[in-house]
Amino acid sequence: MTLESRHDGYGPMTPAEDPAWAGWFQWGRDPFEAFIGPLFCRYDEAGVPRTAFRAAAHHMNVGDFMHGGALMTFADYTLFFVSRQALDDAPAVTATLNTDFVGAVPVGAMVEGTGEVIKAGRSMLFARGLLSVAGEPVLNFSGVIKRSGKWAG
Repeated sequence: MTLESRHDGYGPMTPAEDPAWAGWFQWGRDPFEAFIGPLFCRYDEAGVPRTAFRAAAHHMNVGDFMHGGALMTFADYTLFFVSRQALDDAPAVTATLNTDFVGAVPVGAMVEGTGEVIKAGRSMLFARGLLSVAGEPVLNFSGVIKRSGKWAG
């Protein structure tokens, strides 16, 4: 199944409408992620999951750098996209999300994310990743995803 036609409980994978994001997709139906986004995802030529979004003025804190909460939200989005195939459409929630802020993000910067699943068990999935701007790390993260029963509705 191609990425374009894949739909799972988290929502459809739809090609980005903005020509500046050609080759990227929007994924999910999370209202909060839609509110802070748009957030984008794709698999690169080697099959590595990638995420990205553009830092806007409403993502900034009083110091004119991206608010830590916005970065953590994007890390959580990246955690789930990295884990998407291992979850195989199972409903799940974030059990833990550990973050280390290692750089600042100015307005207008493109924030990119990637990561990997470390271990996928029956009920818990462990993953880690990195968010960066222009190849420089800004946030290191690791998390645990807990499979959680059935999809609502």
